[in-house]
Amino acid sequence: MKNDALEMLRLFHAELIHIRRDIHANPELGFEETRTSQLVADKLGEWGIEVHRGLARTGVIGVIKGRKDSGGRAIGLRADMDCLSMHETGDAPHRSKVAGRMHACGHDGHTTMLLGAARYLAQTRNFDGTVNLIFQPAEEGGGGGRVMVEEGLFKRFPVDAVYALHNWPGLPVGKMAVRPGAMMAATDEIRLKVRGRGGHAALPHLAMDPVVATAHIITALQTIASRNANPVDAIVVSLCSMQTSQVGAFNVIPGHVELIGTVRTFSPEMRELAEKRIKEIATSVAQALGASAEVEYRRGYPATVNTEKEALFAARVGEKVFGKDNVVTDGEPTMGGEDFSYLLQAKPGAYVLLGQGGAQGGCYLHNPAYDFNDDVIPLGAGYLAALVEEALPLG
Repeated sequence: MKNDALEMLRLFHAELIHIRRDIHANPELGFEETRTSQLVADKLGEWGIEVHRGLARTGVIGVIKGRKDSGGRAIGLRADMDCLSMHETGDAPHRSKVAGRMHACGHDGHTTMLLGAARYLAQTRNFDGTVNLIFQPAEEGGGGGRVMVEEGLFKRFPVDAVYALHNWPGLPVGKMAVRPGAMMAATDEIRLKVRGRGGHAALPHLAMDPVVATAHIITALQTIASRNANPVDAIVVSLCSMQTSQVGAFNVIPGHVELIGTVRTFSPEMRELAEKRIKEIATSVAQALGASAEVEYRRGYPATVNTEKEALFAARVGEKVFGKDNVVTDGEPTMGGEDFSYLLQAKPGAYVLLGQGGAQGGCYLHNPAYDFNDDVIPLGAGYLAALVEEALPLG
């Protein structure tokens, strides 16, 4: 794993670690990343990079021109900046200073790796064209990527392709994964309210028990995956929370039950099927048992789908940086979601997973003990820089 970018990045690895840990200790939620975006803007300016602010409130764009611009080509690199609404349980010296806020998904590392690539690219400018560095707010549920696109991201900063790098604890350090097609699922939310008629638990014939109706609905909804969907298409329907209108009494039938859950799919057709069948099954089962059901289906992030040309290109660059044996191109997509999907709906590109390893607390993303592995900072930054130099070669 040697190239010019990696060797140079190792020279200021310690500084990048300091930046990453500073961001980690001062986490900010989506659209509130004022301190983080200021830090990013200050560093970009310090390195002589053109800085633009204001997209999606706290977004930052850095623009670097190469030594030449013979064809007017441009590439986009994106990193997310926001934290999660979680309380950190780890004991690292740089643990979160803000109660109920932590970087449990590695966005502090993503921002730092893109800053590292920015510093290298600004110093060397060994490319022909323009690189637009996209520091995006509000990935964790806020749809900051969608807002940036809607506010004119690619009209103001045109690109031929856009790439994002996300750390992945499921891969060893020094490995990466990318594939054409779906990388992450669409993430939709469902809310159901099953209404019955409350009463005494000893006199069920005088009531209409919505708990029983809800139990049948929960079971019936699992037939969407087993009996409605094509077996080769992936879909997850999970009911994750149930609350009745009567809590604490052992002998009272409640008047209604509320359910909250999620639906994960990869294709638009499967997404349509899921919404249609959830509404049909819930309302029909409730009616058959004398109850009624109200269904709210909220569309979340669309599926994150890599374009074939860009995914294969990202893999080739990875082979040069990490070695062919360390690039996974046949891995399975994940049912997690990403708002980089909105950028990929607007432009060709690829979403790449970078090995994080399990050394940092032995836990996965969104775990309260999670911490980004600082050893991968130069690897990720070097890979991002290599994407630019390979996509926009001089000569």
